[in-house]
Amino acid sequence: MAGARFLCSFLLLVTACSATAAGFQGADLESSILQTIGNDLPARSFVDFANRHGKTYQTAKEIKLRFNNYRENLKLIRSTNQKGLPYTLAVNQYADWSWEEFKTHRLGASQSCSATTKGSHKLADDVLPETKDWRKEGIVSPVKDQGTCGSCWSFSATGALEAAYHQKHGKGISLSEQQLVDCATAFNNFKCAGGLPSQAFEYIKYNGGLETEEAYPYTAQNGTCKFSARRVAVQVVDSVNISMGAEDELKHAVAMVRPVSVAFQAQHDFQHYNTGVYTSDTCGSTSMDVNHAVLAVGYGVENGVPYWLIKNSWGEIWGDKGYAKVEMGKNMCGIATCASYPIVA
Repeated sequence: MAGARFLCSFLLLVTACSATAAGFQGADLESSILQTIGNDLPARSFVDFANRHGKTYQTAKEIKLRFNNYRENLKLIRSTNQKGLPYTLAVNQYADWSWEEFKTHRLGASQSCSATTKGSHKLADDVLPETKDWRKEGIVSPVKDQGTCGSCWSFSATGALEAAYHQKHGKGISLSEQQLVDCATAFNNFKCAGGLPSQAFEYIKYNGGLETEEAYPYTAQNGTCKFSARRVAVQVVDSVNISMGAEDELKHAVAMVRPVSVAFQAQHDFQHYNTGVYTSDTCGSTSMDVNHAVLAVGYGVENGVPYWLIKNSWGEIWGDKGYAKVEMGKNMCGIATCASYPIVA
C-alpha cells in the first residue's frame, strides 16, 4: 500500500452553530437578528434560514459573523448556478459556515491512505449495465448523519457492510459506527479525527466482528471501547482494494459486486451541493488529496455527463436527499484513488 494522506477530520464542533441550551433561538433569534443586522430583504432571508435549520447564536457578534458567512456563501451559490455547470448549489445547513470552518470541522485531517498501485479486484469481461443504482435493489441502508465527529470513514465502512450483509442474507441491518470510532485505533484510525474504510474492514476482520447500531449506539464523540464478542452481528472475511485511480475497476465492482467505499477531495462548492453532476477543475486526485469518505452506490449518465452516484453521511437534508452525483471518467477529485469493499461472512 502506497503512503498517502487522507481523511475527513470531523473534529468536535465548538462553534456556536451547534445548538446549545443558551443563546438566541426561535422568536428571540429573529428579533435579535433584525435588531443586529437590520430589517432588509437579506436579513429576512437570513432569519428564514436560521429558523429553517434550527440555528442558535450566542451573541450579537456571532450573528454578524454568521450573517457575513451566509452572504458570502449566497454569492458563491448564485455565481456558480449562473455558469451553466452540470450541477447546482443551494442553501443548506452549512450556509452560515465559512469555508475554513467547514474544512476544519468537516474535512481537514490527513493520514495514510490505503491507495494500492495494483488492487485485488478481479476485472472480468462482463457486459456492464449502462446504469446502476443499488438503491433500487433494496440493499442500500438509509442515509445517516455523522454529526460533530470526524467519522465519515466509519459511515462509509458501515454503509458498505450493511449493503453486503443485506445482499448476502436478504435482510437489512444497521451497524455500529461508534464501535469503529472507539475501538479501531490500532488500525490507523483516529476516532473523531479521521480514519479509513479499508482499515475499518481490517479491524473488523481481525477483531472478530462488528455490533449493531442498537447494541452499540452512535454518540458522535470519542469514547472508550465497549465491544462485546457476544453481540457480534457481522463478520468480515476479507476486503478488496481497487487499483489506485482505476475507474474501470471501480465501475466493474459497483456494477457486478455491490456498493464500494470511496474517498475524494471535497471542495468549497461541494459544501453547498444540491443536484446534478458535480465536477471541478480545482480539486486534486492523488492519494495525498482526498479528504472525505463516502459510498459509491451506482453510476449513470445525466444530460450526457457520466457520473458516480454516492451516498454521503451528512444527513438527508444535504444534497439530493443525502446523495450526490460526481463526474465519472476523469477520476474526478480522486474518486477512484482510495476505493475498497468488504466480503462478509
